[in-house]
Amino acid sequence: MQQATVINSRLELNEEQSHLIHTLLYFSIFNYPLKLSEVISFLGKPNPSELSIQSNLNELFDQGLICFEDGYYFVENKNKELVKRRKMGNSKAQFAMQKAYRFSRLMSWFPYVKCVCLSGSLSKAYMDESGDIDYFIITKPERLWIVRTLLIAYKKIFLLNSRKYFCVNYFIDTQNLEIPDKNIFTATELLTLVPMYNGHIYKRLIDENKWANNFLPNHQPSGYDFAKEDKNNLFKRSIEFLLNGKLGNVLDTYFMQLTLKRWRTKFGHFTPENFENTMRTRKYVSKHHPRNFQQRVINSLNEKMEDFESINQVHLNLKHG
Repeated sequence: MQQATVINSRLELNEEQSHLIHTLLYFSIFNYPLKLSEVISFLGKPNPSELSIQSNLNELFDQGLICFEDGYYFVENKNKELVKRRKMGNSKAQFAMQKAYRFSRLMSWFPYVKCVCLSGSLSKAYMDESGDIDYFIITKPERLWIVRTLLIAYKKIFLLNSRKYFCVNYFIDTQNLEIPDKNIFTATELLTLVPMYNGHIYKRLIDENKWANNFLPNHQPSGYDFAKEDKNNLFKRSIEFLLNGKLGNVLDTYFMQLTLKRWRTKFGHFTPENFENTMRTRKYVSKHHPRNFQQRVINSLNEKMEDFESINQVHLNLKHG
């Protein structure tokens, strides 16, 4: 299939074509070309016909607006190594997944951990040399900061503070499963989570965040039946027994206040709004994203859409944020 070289002037795109461009632009932020099935899965338009999608992709290709190589679709043709890079990353993800299984099982042994999910690039079956393994942790209410402190202590002591295979930066508890940041980035990250432990709580998480379907109406979350709970961990149950009362309440509050004080000192240059968005700290949530990757992705997407419209003289009648 040869890339067309037609240059268009004021090309009119239909709604589905606009959504297709948007989907490919979003994943171009991560230099990640998509298969046809993935294009459909991450499309913002509900109930697409595969025949219609294929037809519109072919038309966009013929118009020189998108690229196609070896079964993968992408927008920018400046990097000829995109498909090769993706295949290598998918291959490395298989090795990384073995590490993720082991560390997820280890996390499940920590007291008050109720659910462990993979997030980030590995949840999309991709891993490269500079990547790390991200985890999304759900805890028992009023014990989130005990969990976080124990996991961070383990990372610092036994992993020499390496985050390569043990990056824990988002915690919520089972009574506060709805994610307040409702945008295309959060919806994508949420719906691509891979449950590793206690899948029925992962299912509750997905059920509590139906808003994500407004952004990705065709995406099917991961299966959860295999991610079962181990109720026979005597060590975990013993520690929880010791901390179920007043001592646990005091420790949890102390760890939260200690962490919040340190973060306010370290990130004192953040505005209150920026601190809330990147370092959200409550009894029921811990979000540690100081680089504000979420907002950077959204800004990059908007810029890419504007550039695409300007360069190709087309209009994408879509709003995202």
